Amino acid sequence: MVPPEWVLAGRVGRPHGLDGSFRVREPRIALLAHGSVVTVGERSARIARRAGTDDHPIVRLEGVEHREAAESLRGADLVVPRADAPPPGKDEWYAEDLEGCEVRDGERRVGVVTRLVPLPSCEALEVARPGADDLLVPLVHDAVRAVDVDARRIDVDLVFLAEA
Repeated sequence: MVPPEWVLAGRVGRPHGLDGSFRVREPRIALLAHGSVVTVGERSARIARRAGTDDHPIVRLEGVEHREAAESLRGADLVVPRADAPPPGKDEWYAEDLEGCEVRDGERRVGVVTRLVPLPSCEALEVARPGADDLLVPLVHDAVRAVDVDARRIDVDLVFLAEA
């Protein structure tokens, strides 16, 4: 889990080529611009190369000069300070802000958000429910009435979700 003062920019994927470049899994492309600084583990580094597509970026960090160096980072989180990240737009949130929020339908407690799941048409909240299977809640206005990140609360419509 990413600490609250950081935002996840992506995860180091498999190496690409021999120069230390690697694919980025789960990319947040706005945080992966050429020249921006990311932190991997205990080390910060500038993005020296950015190639590929927005969906499948390829990145090389300064100081990561060989395929073996890129392989040693595989699976690590790429993070940036929250203060350096662009603020989310209206009705947008960083996944880290939604994880751990209590989910309710009015006064009825439903569960807790465990993660954000990317789906083909939208993203969905995975909600752990005590004594029941997890629930996927699509992030659409019909399913989600309100999100209050500061209060750590999300109000959903269980009737719309066919769960009432």
